[in-house]
Amino acid sequence: MSGLPETVLAELVGALGEDAVVTDPDILAAHSHDRASFCTAGVPAVLLRPRSTDEVQRVMRIAHRHRVPVVPQGARTGLSGAANAVDGSILLSVARMNRILEIDTVNHLAVVEAGVINSVLSEAVAEKGLFYPPDPSSWRESTIGGNIATNAGGLCCVKYGVTRQYVRQLEVVLADGELVTLGSRTAKGVAGLDLVGLMVGSEGTLGIITKAVLALRPAPRPSLTAAAVFTSPSAAMAAVEKIMSSSIQPSLLEFLDGVTVRAVQAYRDMGLPPEAEAMLIAQSDAPDAARLVAEMAAICREAGAVEVAETDDPKEAEMLLEARRLVNPAVERLGTTLIEDVAVPRSRLVEFVEELARIAERRQVIIACPGHVGDGNLHPTIVFDRHDERARDRAMLAFDDVMAAGLAVGGTITGEHGVGMLKRSWLSTELGPRVTALQVGIKRIFDPQGILNPGKVW
Repeated sequence: MSGLPETVLAELVGALGEDAVVTDPDILAAHSHDRASFCTAGVPAVLLRPRSTDEVQRVMRIAHRHRVPVVPQGARTGLSGAANAVDGSILLSVARMNRILEIDTVNHLAVVEAGVINSVLSEAVAEKGLFYPPDPSSWRESTIGGNIATNAGGLCCVKYGVTRQYVRQLEVVLADGELVTLGSRTAKGVAGLDLVGLMVGSEGTLGIITKAVLALRPAPRPSLTAAAVFTSPSAAMAAVEKIMSSSIQPSLLEFLDGVTVRAVQAYRDMGLPPEAEAMLIAQSDAPDAARLVAEMAAICREAGAVEVAETDDPKEAEMLLEARRLVNPAVERLGTTLIEDVAVPRSRLVEFVEELARIAERRQVIIACPGHVGDGNLHPTIVFDRHDERARDRAMLAFDDVMAAGLAVGGTITGEHGVGMLKRSWLSTELGPRVTALQVGIKRIFDPQGILNPGKVW
């Protein structure tokens, strides 16, 4: 039933125990894909749920010996198809490896297994007066291992950066089952090449991350918040450019276009103005936050905001952030979504959003566009009816148009979601043939048999 030779299945059962080896077709189907609904998924042979690094090693030795493809998985909240099964593959879930092993308050470090949920870690370190900044919208579901594998960002990255800045050391199981430790716990270290940096964002194609040592920061001050409503996305982006060219360092600067505002409000009453064509949500957690938030509010008014509200009420701020985190489920109610993840220079934001409007009109599709505009990262989301062949074709043309538009203004095809399956065809366009060849060569060094997450990225 598993699609594997019985001898291989018996080896896996012997290595992990029967309760960690799942062959039920319904469970396999449910675990065969992430949230990139438009990406295809193959039929896996088996789902494995190891409890320890040692068990992961056992799995990889068996897979390597029999040349069985292995697809690493966390919570499967990704949006690029990187966790999607390939035919006959082992799905290797780290969900059971979910222990916080250490919180070091002197060195500001956390040691965690790969299956720890982001919000669980964030709440645990907050109790110690510390802060783990990376906070993707899926933070209450996504795992630290998955966050590292995709170099996840989030709402706070405009000030605090993305996952890469917080990974000190990794425990990684290689394709042949060998265990290596990359990096060091120290704040500084240049002993050899940066293999930790190489592993971050590799999407499970170079090794299985089983444990991480993460840097923490002192807990920030409570944030003050401003929300501004605009009559056009271009006006909002002009405000972003002015804010980011000033001396202000916001701790959060988020954008919702009109389509997104109305979708979120229809999904749940969050008090958002349905007539808005764009919104900015800005925060500061600096010692002089009141002054900085007032300055950001003033810049928004000067840029044409028709309504600006400032608040020091944590409940009001949390409601606004919750509205931002509800974007994906809200927009999904409008139809099938094809979510992009383009990062562009902040100085080109106005140009880029104006091109998005032209693409939507030309291809006759809806494009919702939320984003982390403080660092130029937008998520143009193409909405269409997947059962309508013509609509599906227009959506794919629009997808390519958006990719091309992002590159044309000096951007990148992915800021934080990764390449996965969704953007494989565009990766070499951005990198060029020589850099692509170098990256493929690195993949072959780590995984000469090509069994680690095949069909993804390269």
